[in-house]
Amino acid sequence: MAEKIKSILISQPEPSSEKSPYFDLADKFKVKIDFRPFIHVEGIPAKEFRQERVNILEHTAIILTSRNAVDHFFRMAEEMRITIPESMKYFCLSESTAYYLQKYVVFRKRKIFHGKQSFRDLLDVIKKHKNEKYLLPCSDIHKQNITDLLEDNNIRYTKAVFYRTVCSDLSDLADVNYDMLVFFSPSGIESLLKNFPEFSQNGTRIAVFGSTTADAVKKAGLNIDVHAPSPGLPSMSMAIESYIKKTK
Repeated sequence: MAEKIKSILISQPEPSSEKSPYFDLADKFKVKIDFRPFIHVEGIPAKEFRQERVNILEHTAIILTSRNAVDHFFRMAEEMRITIPESMKYFCLSESTAYYLQKYVVFRKRKIFHGKQSFRDLLDVIKKHKNEKYLLPCSDIHKQNITDLLEDNNIRYTKAVFYRTVCSDLSDLADVNYDMLVFFSPSGIESLLKNFPEFSQNGTRIAVFGSTTADAVKKAGLNIDVHAPSPGLPSMSMAIESYIKKTK
């Protein structure tokens, strides 16, 4: 039987809600759970954005897939001294992203649409507005399936990088050891190895979410102990709980 899990480092920001399942895990199994983003987002300066030769005002609609996309779209408009017209339409991935727009625009004066949660949901809405010319603000690392779906459905759009994902400085963790490290993206693995080129797994358990993250771990020559989602365990917290029970 594997050794008992006493400490876990989750490579994401600490949840803002007290109802996070990770806090329940910590209480239930008396496990120390810390949160630390291994990656963060940085805005691309307007000077660099101009090199993409994208004219924001040539577009009639914006596709916003995250709060980061919202923040950096309006940041760029401000840096470039562009006034976004009231006629601009906004197509948001989810209702929460749409509500976040209120930080920048007055709802009742704008045309705002949203999907349920997945991009396929939003695409159904976009297809009803096929005459628009869409702008897709994104990161340098983004999901290929979004652009594939837009192209497959003959949607006129321009993809433009407004921000980039970069590795965080983790040097203060050099002498800190955890029984389990939890990753949600290949970028998290890249950050681990960039910060600690000599990283050796030894007895450290590694938990991963998604197939692309799993592939990055295998490519790095590391072993996976917890993989989510899996049958009956759709979330990372549930997968970790299942593993902890086996090591008690």
